[in-house]
Amino acid sequence: MAALYIMIPVALLIVAVAIYVFFWAVDSGQYDDLDGPAHSILFDDQDPKHQAGVDEASSKDVHKPEAKHTGCAIGRFDE
Repeated sequence: MAALYIMIPVALLIVAVAIYVFFWAVDSGQYDDLDGPAHSILFDDQDPKHQAGVDEASSKDVHKPEAKHTGCAIGRFDE
């Protein structure tokens, strides 16, 4: 019985600290945007101002494939 006189106040103190920490985290913005960072990692390479995207775009050699003559009038390419 004597242990309950110690355990109950300690348990209430732990619960009070946990509630305080939770509300502090909510007020400081810890839970504002949970989906944004998860989705932003998928779209970073498409941002033209992103340095990795600029480096990748400048290193690519973009060229059009050569047009081939198929031999028939319908599929003929003249460039």
